[in-house]
Amino acid sequence: MNRFLLTPVAAAATALALLVPSAQAETNFGQVAMHVAYMLQNHHYSKQDFDDKVSGEMLHNYLNMLDFKHIFFTEQDVSTFKDKYETTLDDHVLMRNISPAIEIYDIYKERVKERVNFLKKALDTHKFTFESHRTIEIKRDKAPWPKDKAAQDKLWLDIIEDNLLAERIADETRERDEKKKAEKAAAKKASGADATKPDATKPDPATADGTTAPDERKVIEAPKPTGNDTGATPKVAVKKEKGDKEKELTPKERVLKDYTRLLESIEENDTKDVVNFFLSSLATAYDPHTEYMSTDESDNFKIHMQHQLVGIGALLGQKDDGAEIQGIVVGGPADKQGELKLNDRIIAVAQGDDEFVDVKYLKLQKIVDMIRGEVNTTVRIKIVPADDPSGNKIISIVRDKVPLKEKLANAELLVTPPDLGKTLKVGWINLSNFYADMENGTVSTSVDVERLLRRLMKEKIDGLVLDLRDNGGGSLDEAIKLTGLFIPAGPVVQAKDWRGSITWRDCENEKPVYDGPMIVLINKASASASEILAAALQDYRRALIVGDKASFGKGTVQTILPVERYMPFFSDKKGAGELKVTIQKFYRIAGGSTQLKGVESDIPLPSIRDVLDIGEASAENPLPYDTIPARKYPLFRKDPFPTDEINARVKSRIAANPEFQNIVEESKRLKDKIDRNTVSLNLQDREKERLDTEARRDKQIEERAKRAKEVADRIKDNGFKTYHLTLDNVDKPELVPESAFSKEMNTGMRTASKDDDGGSDESKFPYGVEPVKMETIHILRDLLELDHKPTTASKTGDKSQASTKPQGQQ
Repeated sequence: MNRFLLTPVAAAATALALLVPSAQAETNFGQVAMHVAYMLQNHHYSKQDFDDKVSGEMLHNYLNMLDFKHIFFTEQDVSTFKDKYETTLDDHVLMRNISPAIEIYDIYKERVKERVNFLKKALDTHKFTFESHRTIEIKRDKAPWPKDKAAQDKLWLDIIEDNLLAERIADETRERDEKKKAEKAAAKKASGADATKPDATKPDPATADGTTAPDERKVIEAPKPTGNDTGATPKVAVKKEKGDKEKELTPKERVLKDYTRLLESIEENDTKDVVNFFLSSLATAYDPHTEYMSTDESDNFKIHMQHQLVGIGALLGQKDDGAEIQGIVVGGPADKQGELKLNDRIIAVAQGDDEFVDVKYLKLQKIVDMIRGEVNTTVRIKIVPADDPSGNKIISIVRDKVPLKEKLANAELLVTPPDLGKTLKVGWINLSNFYADMENGTVSTSVDVERLLRRLMKEKIDGLVLDLRDNGGGSLDEAIKLTGLFIPAGPVVQAKDWRGSITWRDCENEKPVYDGPMIVLINKASASASEILAAALQDYRRALIVGDKASFGKGTVQTILPVERYMPFFSDKKGAGELKVTIQKFYRIAGGSTQLKGVESDIPLPSIRDVLDIGEASAENPLPYDTIPARKYPLFRKDPFPTDEINARVKSRIAANPEFQNIVEESKRLKDKIDRNTVSLNLQDREKERLDTEARRDKQIEERAKRAKEVADRIKDNGFKTYHLTLDNVDKPELVPESAFSKEMNTGMRTASKDDDGGSDESKFPYGVEPVKMETIHILRDLLELDHKPTTASKTGDKSQASTKPQGQQ
């Protein structure tokens, strides 16, 4: 309801006057919720009061967060919630009352329990034939909730049948894959090849975000990651892999086990977890990138930003009734101690000389929290050794700082083969986020990239590619500094606050470190800080933008506000968390925003992502696109890039490239499937679809292998020469060739080997280069051929007429 609202300072003073400190103070989450609400309405860009409108959005978000598939609540439940809370959640929160959150969560928990009981009974008594021609919706986030229990039971019989069908098909697929691998191994053995050496595979990728900034420093990034670790790259806790033990279970047993684990996880959540869900629902009612962060999430953000944490240096993953060691950081505390091994399973944890706490069935994050701690403190872990599953062992490890190398900037020097024309030396910098240690200044993206860049320049590269694919953003300061490596001093980005006040930020280098030919490679997951850099280089006519049709489209700036700052002096604040709140929108120097529209590629390439429901435009409640006046800035070159000629060449190559034609065809199929949004419950129909997909995939792999062999036979040993540069080897006299480069050199971590026969390994493509990378190299060659005249930086300080276009397209 609309009301006169206190400022955070006044609210804190009032609460302080009413507070009577207790002997054993605990975090008052009702008080936390009240202050988060005040902080939002006073700091958010929209200056939206916490009123009935926001109350309704908050309830909508909370119900969808708990039951995003709309399968546990009924329409009757939702109607009851709306009658009670749609216009009153704001009143409850401002009165420090979080009982609605607990009430709704308890009902949710009861509904999940009811559904699990229904599932158990249905698996025992219902006959699932897989012979009907019924269908079930794939995505149900927009579907209505079931009208009542009868409608819900009917829906759940379809859900169970779909789950069983998926498990049955997965078994058959797994058996077929194992048979293929056995045949492949036998063929290798018969031909005298080494079939016993395991393939090196990459660890599971963490969700890229990489943004945090204490003390209200500005950050810009894409949605937050989910992950847990104790000294390594955060790992998402997902449905576990199906190992030997899992194969012994029937499809029915596996389905039951999955839902039973879901219920256990829901029941394990405490008040702090529920409040986190509730306040996250409030924050996102203002915009998709405003978030409430619990203390755990805040810690993970800092780790992402600083690429360093305090722990034992081990990557954990959920495994059965505990946590499994899936990676060990080289040179980290666990590695130095030497007793912890890959695939060991943690069953209990103790702090120093304290008693052990059983961690069986605990959430991965809770186990991680117990293992992390202060520098030079000891943690004891009880494990079941991978090489002795019947025993257990106690290991003591002294915690220390653990550097996380996997997401740090790295580079490649690619020397093209004579087969492709004149030999080129291509510098390729990989950057997954804009990291920075804002507290101590010990980590800097721009410093790291400059080291790599200067080494590449020392090798006399003909051109540079800055790869920002899947880069979700990070530090605004680092994005500006990094832009300054490629342009002379001038404006990089503009920003507007809620008052309409416009500011801008300049890079301060007198001249660029590198002024040669340059491409910035993006995709739909390139967001925020990535978009600032790409947009600036595009507006300056400094670099060609290549990749998906457009980037993510996040044009907002957030700041981190510790909630404890606004709480009463005597209250327990350790669980208060932080609020990441949108305070500005940012704009290109040419005047347009990247909000919703993103940065459009000068040279677009076919991409599956272009049909996926990702990007700012697909988020709920995004801030709108708008424009502001352009700034004056010097163009890096007088003439526009020859984009028409390059696009014509690209179009011709794509038409003749089977890899890109496969992408075009798969995109059409995927778009049809997304639009259809249903899947058959008929076994024969699903088998046919799966077999068609598998046959198409096998044909693509077979044809790719044939093309790769033809190229290899033709060029012999005259293929690409690739050298890898990391921050560890960038200053060494000799470059490290690809043949001598190991996964550990890049990630700094040993991981358990996994089979990988999915055909995605870059070495399986012709020339050993994946299609987008190869085409980007071709585009760089096109640029050099069509634009052989040296670039001329404008010295007048005036922008051309083209630079006044809102989207900066020249």
